[in-house]
Amino acid sequence: MCDYVPTLNRMSAIDSILNPIRYIFSDDFTLRVAQWRLALLSRIPMGLALMRKRNTIPTSHLSLEAFGMKFPSRIGLGAGYDRNGEFVKAMEATGFGFIEIGTITPKPQKSDTAPALHRLENDRALLYCGQTQCDGVERVIENIKQYRGNIIVGCNIAKNDSTADDDAPQDYLRLFRPLYQYADYFTVNIARNSSAKPYVPTNRDEIMAILTPLFEFRRGQNQYRPILLKISPDLSDEQVDLMTDIMIDTPLDGIVACAGTVGRHGLENSTSTVHALGRKAGALSGAPLRERALEVVRRIHDRAQGTYPIIGCGGISTADDALAMLEAGASLVQVTTEYIYNGERSIRDMRAGLNERLRKAQQRQKSDATE
Repeated sequence: MCDYVPTLNRMSAIDSILNPIRYIFSDDFTLRVAQWRLALLSRIPMGLALMRKRNTIPTSHLSLEAFGMKFPSRIGLGAGYDRNGEFVKAMEATGFGFIEIGTITPKPQKSDTAPALHRLENDRALLYCGQTQCDGVERVIENIKQYRGNIIVGCNIAKNDSTADDDAPQDYLRLFRPLYQYADYFTVNIARNSSAKPYVPTNRDEIMAILTPLFEFRRGQNQYRPILLKISPDLSDEQVDLMTDIMIDTPLDGIVACAGTVGRHGLENSTSTVHALGRKAGALSGAPLRERALEVVRRIHDRAQGTYPIIGCGGISTADDALAMLEAGASLVQVTTEYIYNGERSIRDMRAGLNERLRKAQQRQKSDATE
């Protein structure tokens, strides 16, 4: 026993030296460096001007009116990249039509796992393990209230992980009230499944306990902010129907489908990496999610008879993927994983490709109408 304690102490000392080194070679650190570079570039007027020039391409067919707003492009940045509203100007210069900030939590929150992000490059996927990272609502407000521009800003909100599930409605309202004057729309995230303590409510009463105070607060405001519900792809078809019925039966404005999955299906080329990580809780995003996300969007669209806007996300890597999501019933699409992998070039190519596909589709419709 006396020999065992010094051994543990030595191991702890070695880990304290090696952990920072491991972090430098982690996917977390690679992403952070890319974000630091982007933040620096966006603070330089010439840097933003260069980005805008590089990403200015003909996209006249990408604009759309939805939720009572004019979206300059149907392609937006999904939640998970800009957690604190630091990159809004840069995302506008990249060519996104809208950006979803977050997930935002009332109090600052760091991931309980380091590193938390893992690239599964052979399957074009990301695995995020750990709590949502956010600097808290006050910091987010300080960041986004400085922005004045054309990109539509959505706020993806959720409870702190330390907040008891029964107290979740108070956390959502604590976010909704102060953010209301700064956000163009809100996404109520009930698909928090990346940590060992997932929060994915599926009971109607539990969900309505969250939404009802938000609806009541909105009724007393001079400006209308759309409220959307972000759902998990791991819901059963019956549960997806329930979420759709909640949208139909209440003042909810739409659904964001889908968040990451706790499943590991479709990882055909990353088995060694997944085995090395072990049985670690985490949410998978990227290409393996594509088919299920399309199924969920199609199911919501059919049940709601196409009368509600849907934001489709999950596995969108190309213009063809974006078009498939629109054809499934989405009005808008969000991209996150592909942007993390390939940056602004991938978004530029996707915008150009989708614009051309929509242009040709419009031409075919006009041709069919004249025959």
